Amino acid sequence: MTDTPQTRAGFVALIGEPNAGKSTLLNRMVGAKVSIVTHKVQTTRARIRGIAIEDASQIVFVDTPGIFRPRRRLDRSMVAAAWGGASDADIVLLLVEAHRGLTNGTQAIIDALKAQQVRGPVALIINKIDRVKSEALLALSQKMNEAYPFTRTFMISAERGHGTKDLAQWLAAELPAGPWLYPEDQIADLPMRMIAAEITREKLTLRLHEEIPYQLTVETENWEDRKDGSARVDQLIYVARPGHKGIVLGKGGETIKAVSTAARAELEEFTGTKIHLFLQVKVRENWLDEAERFREMGLDFRDGDA
Repeated sequence: MTDTPQTRAGFVALIGEPNAGKSTLLNRMVGAKVSIVTHKVQTTRARIRGIAIEDASQIVFVDTPGIFRPRRRLDRSMVAAAWGGASDADIVLLLVEAHRGLTNGTQAIIDALKAQQVRGPVALIINKIDRVKSEALLALSQKMNEAYPFTRTFMISAERGHGTKDLAQWLAAELPAGPWLYPEDQIADLPMRMIAAEITREKLTLRLHEEIPYQLTVETENWEDRKDGSARVDQLIYVARPGHKGIVLGKGGETIKAVSTAARAELEEFTGTKIHLFLQVKVRENWLDEAERFREMGLDFRDGDA
């Protein structure tokens, strides 16, 4: 008779500067895309939880917004959400980009970590290791560990998967013993309406340029399951300026059509359901100052108070 392995479960917060690879690592660990990944910084807004199983452990990853110097109410709410995710977690992973090293932004995060007195282990994740030589990696690891007493250091490529198995096994062994927190087949704890909105926002972010992605938000207004097994999804895209509406629509509506097609395809792949997606663009000049918009993004409006 063999003993049943001890189950473990807990929360692992991913923190770091914008574009450090947190969303890519989350999606890699979960084995499915649950968080926005773009080349633009500050695209993750809320704390997004992705759930992975490793041996007898359930690892709940919290992909936090990148920590940066906030300028606006939305920025301040995002940074507060990131630190909230870190303080609530059983383990914190600080991601840094191998080719950028110990930047001023990362040093500021380390200083804040010392002041926060995070309760659990803090591990260093040096990401994008394929961009630098091994000597530089070792030098960076030494420099980082002199700056903060990390429990462990892992060198990975989240995009290619190098080193992520070792990281998952360490996390699985470090989490507290206890029952799993979610059903075995669940990979995210966001409502489907919010996941759908995030998928559309990602397609807009990839398609548009400059400042506009930060001046828009997407909300799922209606989700209707139909008798034939398909679903009708109605979404609103709020933009902050009248001029942005035309840019989002595109000439002859080509931009919004392309966004709709790409978002619908990904939604269908994610849900395994036929999706009828309808997008509407509305100008709402003050949406960045509306508490309801923040709630839809999973953020606390009051955290944005200066």
